[in-house]
Amino acid sequence: MGDNVDEQTKLPELKLDAKQAQGFLAFFKTLPPDSRAVRFFDRRDYYTAHSDNAVFIAKTYYRTTTALRQLGNASEALSSVSVSKNMFESIARDLLLERTDHTLELYEGSGSNWRLIKSGSPGNIGSFEDVLFANNEMQDSPAIVALFPYFRDNGCIVGLGYVDLTKRVMGMAEFIDDSHFTNVESALVGIGCKECLLPLESGKSGDIKPLHDVLTKCGVMLTERKKSEFKMRDLVQDLSRLIKGSVEPVRDLVSGFEFAPAALGALLAYAELLADESNYGNYNIQKYNLDSYMRLDSAAIRALNVLESKTDANKNFSLFGLMNRTCTAGMGKRLLHMWLKQPLLDVKEISSRLDLVQAFVEDTALCQDLRQHLKRISDIERLTHYLEKRRAGLQHIVKLYQSSIRLPFIKNALENYEGQFSSLIKEKYLEFLETCTDNDHLNKFNNLVETAVDLDQLENGEYMIASSYDDTLSKLKNVQESIEQQIQDLHRQVANDLDLPVDKALKLDKGTQFGHVFRITKKEEPKVRKKLSTHFIVLETRKDGVKFTNTKLKKLGDQYQKIVEEYKSCQKDLVHRVIETASSFNEVFRPLAELLSELDVLLGFADLASSCPTPYTRPDITSSNEGNIILEGSRHPCVEAQDWVNFIPNDCKLVRGKSWFQIITGPNMGGKSTFIRQVGVNILMAQVGCFVPCDKASISVRDCIFARVGAGDCQLRGVSTFMQEMLETASILKGATEKSLIIIDELGRGTSTYDGFGLAWAICEHLVEVIKAPTLFATHFHELTALAHGNTDLDSHGKQMAGVANFHVSAHIDSSNHKLTMLYKVEPGACDQSFGIHVAEFANFPSSVVALAREKAAELEDFSIDTTASTTNGKEIPLKRKREFSSDDMSKGVERARQFLEEFSNLPLDKMDLKEALQQVSQLRDGLKKDAVDSNWLQQFL
Repeated sequence: MGDNVDEQTKLPELKLDAKQAQGFLAFFKTLPPDSRAVRFFDRRDYYTAHSDNAVFIAKTYYRTTTALRQLGNASEALSSVSVSKNMFESIARDLLLERTDHTLELYEGSGSNWRLIKSGSPGNIGSFEDVLFANNEMQDSPAIVALFPYFRDNGCIVGLGYVDLTKRVMGMAEFIDDSHFTNVESALVGIGCKECLLPLESGKSGDIKPLHDVLTKCGVMLTERKKSEFKMRDLVQDLSRLIKGSVEPVRDLVSGFEFAPAALGALLAYAELLADESNYGNYNIQKYNLDSYMRLDSAAIRALNVLESKTDANKNFSLFGLMNRTCTAGMGKRLLHMWLKQPLLDVKEISSRLDLVQAFVEDTALCQDLRQHLKRISDIERLTHYLEKRRAGLQHIVKLYQSSIRLPFIKNALENYEGQFSSLIKEKYLEFLETCTDNDHLNKFNNLVETAVDLDQLENGEYMIASSYDDTLSKLKNVQESIEQQIQDLHRQVANDLDLPVDKALKLDKGTQFGHVFRITKKEEPKVRKKLSTHFIVLETRKDGVKFTNTKLKKLGDQYQKIVEEYKSCQKDLVHRVIETASSFNEVFRPLAELLSELDVLLGFADLASSCPTPYTRPDITSSNEGNIILEGSRHPCVEAQDWVNFIPNDCKLVRGKSWFQIITGPNMGGKSTFIRQVGVNILMAQVGCFVPCDKASISVRDCIFARVGAGDCQLRGVSTFMQEMLETASILKGATEKSLIIIDELGRGTSTYDGFGLAWAICEHLVEVIKAPTLFATHFHELTALAHGNTDLDSHGKQMAGVANFHVSAHIDSSNHKLTMLYKVEPGACDQSFGIHVAEFANFPSSVVALAREKAAELEDFSIDTTASTTNGKEIPLKRKREFSSDDMSKGVERARQFLEEFSNLPLDKMDLKEALQQVSQLRDGLKKDAVDSNWLQQFL
C-alpha cells in the first residue's frame, strides 16, 4: 500500500446523475447486512464502495476521510468512495491474501439493477485470481478447512476436511484432541489454512472458546455455517464427480472416518465445487496424517521466524525470505512455503533431499546451469490451472511451450552429472524427463504449438494461429492479402491521377470510422480541389488534412473488413480447438510442475549453503529413538545474514542422560534467546532437507518443536502476558513427547518472583521426569540451576535429576569501572551473578538510579543466605536466595526460636536498667547462635 498518496491524488471522480444515484440508493438498501463483507461496485472506468465499507477503505487505504463523498440528498446521503483499477487490485490483494477479517464482493450493473458477479474469502480466492495475480506471482497456496468437533466427557474427537482450490487437492483427517486443541493447531499450520468453517452451536461456550482462540492465534478467518450443512449424505456420489479415477478408493477412504466426511461435505457446499463443471474429474483426495510431518504450532512458527512478516526490515529476517532462492515463477516459492510448514520425519526421505543438495553443492557448474534454465520456466502449475478452468488463452499455451522447450537443456545438464549421486538423480528426475519429452508427450505438444501458432508474431506481442495451420484460414488469408494488394495498387493509381507522390503527399489511412481512406494535407488540397469535387467523395476536412474516398476504395474496403471479420471468427474457433487439444497434455504438465518445483527448491538450498560467507554443512540424521543433537559451531542463519552482525558461533550438545535438559542463565542481551532459537531453526532446516549453518551437525529427528519465546500481550483478546505464557506452556505440557524439542525462554516472568520460580521449577521437573524431551530452558531464576546438581532433597519426588546440565552466556565485567562486555559465548556451568544493573548502565540510566539499585540489591543479597553447590565443571558457586530446608531442620529451628522469644518476653525489662537489660539480651542471643550452628533455618535470622 505504498502508493497511497499517489492514488489519492488520482481519486476517480464519482460521476452519477441524480436518477442513477437514486436508483443505486434504492438497490443498496436491499442488500443484507454483513459486517465482514467489503462490497465494490464496478462503474467500468472505476469502482465504488459505500456506507461503512467506504469509511473503512478511506481510513485503511487512503488514510484520510477526505476521500469520502456523499451520494444522494442530505437526509439519505450515503458515504461513498471511488477507487481506481490499480487501487482496487491492491485492496483485493490485501483483503484476500494478507488480512483474515473480511470477505470481498464485486457487483456489476447500473441504476437500480445490480448483480453479484464475484465473491471471495481468504480461503476461497478462485473468482478473484485474475485480479490478484495479474501482475504478481502467487507465493502461497491458501487452503480452506472445515472442522466438526464432537465433545465427549474425556476429550474431543475432531473431524477435519480441507480443500486447496489452487492445487485441486482435498483431504480428510480425524483425531482425538485435548482441551487446548494442540492437534488442530498443528494441522492448521501444516495445511496452510486461511479460513475455517465451523458448525454453529458446535459445543458449549466453555468448550468451543479455546478452539476459537486457536483460529485467532493461527490468523485463520472463522466462518460459521448451519449444522445442517455438515452432512455426509451423497458425499461419495459428489466426490465421484470431482475426483480422478474410480469411485472405489473414495468410498473406502470415506468409510474409514466418522466425523471428517461431514466436514468435507460442508466444504463442497461452501466452495460450490459441484456448480463448476471444470472441477469434474480434476481433484485428488488424500488422508491427511498428523504424524507424517514435524508438527509446528503458531507459537513455534513465530518464535523461529519461519514465515515472512509485514514488519520484517528485510527479507533475511525470516527463514522463508532467507531460503527463497527459487528461480521458477511462483512454483518454487509455493513449494518452499509448504516444506517449511511440513518438515519431514522419515530419515530416508530427509537423507534423499540432502543427497541431492550435496550433489548440487559439490558441482557448482551443474547448479548454476540448471538455475539459468529454470529462470525461463513459467508457472506451469498456474497455467494448467487456467487450462482446467477453461480460462486459458493462446498466450498461456505459448508460455507452456516456452517452458517445455527448456526441458531438453535441463535433461542434458542432469545427464552430464557423473558424481556419487548420479543414480539418485536418474531415478528422481531423468527417468520422468525422458518419458515426458518423448514423441507421445511434450514433443507432440511442442509440434502442435509450432504448427498452430504464428510464433513470428510474438515479437509484436500478438498471439495468433498461423494461417498455414488450417485450409479455411489459409484461403481467407490469401483473399485478405489479395484485397490489400488491390488497395495498394489503387493508392498508386490515384496518386498518378492526382499527380501527387505516394505516401509523402497522398497517404492511405485505415480507421474505425471510415475504414480505408485517402488523406492529403490542407496545403496540397487547393492543387487537386477540382478533381476531388468531380471524381471523389470528401469525407472530412480537419487540421491534419482532408480525408476522401471513391467507389472503388469503398468497395475494396468493405470487402477487406468482411474478410477480416471472417478471419477473426475462424481464428477464434481454431484457438478454442488448439486450447482444447493442449488441455489433454495437463496430465503430463502437472507432475512436471511438481518435479521442476522440487528441483528449483533444492537448487535454492544448494545456492544458500555455498553462497554464505561461512558455508553451511550437511547434517547427519538419525531416527528419533537414537543419537543425540550435536551442533558444533552453530549459527543463527537469519541473524548472521544481517549486514551489521559479526556472528559468534556456539556449540550445542544435547546428549541423552547428560545434557538432554539444559538450563541456560546469563545477562539480558547476552544471546540466550538467539542461542536457543538457532538450535530450533537448525533442526527445522535439517528436517526440511537443507544444509545447516554449523561446522558439524548430528541431529536426532524431532516430531515436534515447541517454543515459548517472549509471549506478547494479547489484551485485545482479554489475555494478559502471564496468561498467554501459561496457555502456551500448557500446550507444551499436553502435546510434547520424548521425541519433541522444547525451547522455553524466561518462563514465569509475568507474576511475582516466588510464584514464577515455583511454576518454573515444577514445569522443569515435569519436563525432565515425565516428558523427557530435549529441552533448552533459558531463565533468570538462578535457583533453577540446582536441578542439575543431582541432590535428592531438591527433587520433590526424591528422584535424581538425570540429564540436566547448566550452561550460561558469558560476559566480562571490568572490576575498575564496572563496565560490562557481552562475549556471546555459551559455556558450561551456571551464571554466578546477575547483570541487570550493568545492562541498565548500558541503557544510560542516571548514575543516581544505578547507585541506588546497587545499594538495594546488596541489601537483598545480605538478607539471603548463601549455600554452595558444585556445578557441572566442578566449581563452587553461591546459590542466591535459596530457601529450601529439610522438614527436620525446620521443626527443630521453629522450636528453638519459640523458646528464644518466650525467654525474651519473660525478661522484666521495665525493672532493669539499660546495662543489665543489654547484658541479658546478649546472653540469650549467644545461646541462639550456638544452637543455630547446626540449623540452616535458624541462620537466616542471624
